[in-house]
Amino acid sequence: MLRITDLQLPLEHSDDELREAILQRLGIPAAALLHYTIFKRSSDARKKTAISFIYTLDIDVADEADVMRRLKNDRHVGKTPDTSYQFVAQAPAKLSTRPLVIGFGPCGIFAALILAQMGFRPIILERGKVVRERTKDTWGLWRKRDLKPESNVQFGEGGAGTFSDGKLYSQVKDPKHYGRKVLTEFVKADAPPEILYINKPHIGTFRLVKMVEQMRATIEELGGEFRFESKVESLDLKDGKVRGVSLANGEYLASDQVVLAIGHSARDTFQMLYDSGVYMEAKPFSIGFRIEHPQSIIDRARFGPYAGHPLLGAADYKLVHHCSNGRSVYSFCMCPGGTVVAATSEPNRVVTNGMSQYSRNERNANSGIVVGITPADYPGHPLAGIEFQRHWESRAFELGGGTYDAPGQLVGDFLANRASTEFGSVQPSYKPGVHLGNLDTALPDYAIAAIREAIPFFDKQIKGFSMADAVLTGVETRTSSPVRIRRRDDTLQSINTVGLYPAGEGAGYAGGIMSAAIDGIRVAEAVALSMTGDSPKVSA
Repeated sequence: MLRITDLQLPLEHSDDELREAILQRLGIPAAALLHYTIFKRSSDARKKTAISFIYTLDIDVADEADVMRRLKNDRHVGKTPDTSYQFVAQAPAKLSTRPLVIGFGPCGIFAALILAQMGFRPIILERGKVVRERTKDTWGLWRKRDLKPESNVQFGEGGAGTFSDGKLYSQVKDPKHYGRKVLTEFVKADAPPEILYINKPHIGTFRLVKMVEQMRATIEELGGEFRFESKVESLDLKDGKVRGVSLANGEYLASDQVVLAIGHSARDTFQMLYDSGVYMEAKPFSIGFRIEHPQSIIDRARFGPYAGHPLLGAADYKLVHHCSNGRSVYSFCMCPGGTVVAATSEPNRVVTNGMSQYSRNERNANSGIVVGITPADYPGHPLAGIEFQRHWESRAFELGGGTYDAPGQLVGDFLANRASTEFGSVQPSYKPGVHLGNLDTALPDYAIAAIREAIPFFDKQIKGFSMADAVLTGVETRTSSPVRIRRRDDTLQSINTVGLYPAGEGAGYAGGIMSAAIDGIRVAEAVALSMTGDSPKVSA
């Protein structure tokens, strides 16, 4: 097959116009075009009065050799690369041990799935509940202020990604096309087929719930075994090697291969690992607020007269500002047409996150507006970042009135450093509620100063961003893991614990659904190669 890149057409073009553009680009008659598929489609909104689509297409033609010869100097026409997934190993008929996968978020899902597809029959340990029960518990906090510490936005089947926008794009290097494997498996699990080709695919929470259930069923059909509400209490380590794990219910499971896909909020597990001697170090992360605007303002700023066009959907944005105090402020996990959600996993703390459904049709747009921080801001201990997070989450609980309401402030009042007393045109979406006041003490002084400086700069890119009635809700602290559990580059095992495979966001090697899933695949391959005695060949 041939691949055409950067084929540009007007927003409202027909299938016939796309076909004609292919014929013109390749210089072939209509009869020579046998078939084409869309590999990727993105929009170009730099000219708001002339928004266009840009295509990457895979094409079957009658005489491929002739086309390649004529267009050998055209950098936008070439051979279609092979993006199919190739398994690195196959489990032996008799397994001396079964690998354990701790955690069933995006990383754990794909680590378990790939291991199961290779015949290794993994055992999956998830401290939370199955996704349907977990959803009920999560709504219990949002509607009734009833927090379940082991079943919430952070813990349970599907991981934190289930209660998010379901974004499926990443900037990680992916030379082996693992991302394509992720998207393909999601489509098999009933994700919308268009995620295979749209530039910034997303799924949304309701669809993710069904997909997670389907992927669990697939893993079980392949011999995988699940243990929900099964928190790992300790590791069995001997001579620097993992031999098994003990669960909180007293059960012991022997295994020489343990995948650690625990997510970025398993704070008690981080402590257990540290106490066990597993090497880890503090790493940078970010803190800030959620900001909400009417989605219509973002649509107009990004798409001009095409705002609301059904082919474009709800507009997103990506912003960054380098501040005079040396800090960087950026938008994080932007959720078009979504809601701000309560995402704490510990009592008497408030954490925010963003979520949206596949339709992205809620009234408000929301995004984290966060400030980068480093271990220099929380020195002294590998787990100091966790205590730093807890401090500001507890402060948010206090400022919100001690009821799991989140503290909030209108943007105009925040910029003027005065308390807000009533909402304007923007009604916040956070449940159970938002308690207005002054966010001046909700974050460190340097973070407050940086966000105050950044918002007017963002308004130059997104007109209306600094609107006085926009709402800030605090606090966003779980942007990424505050620790990195270091692993070897070749085998992906812990640098000082043989058989332990730190993986995904919790280990500090991913950020978001796609990168976590890709890391899960890489780790599964490393486990398989180790169990079959083959030499690992891990991609960078």
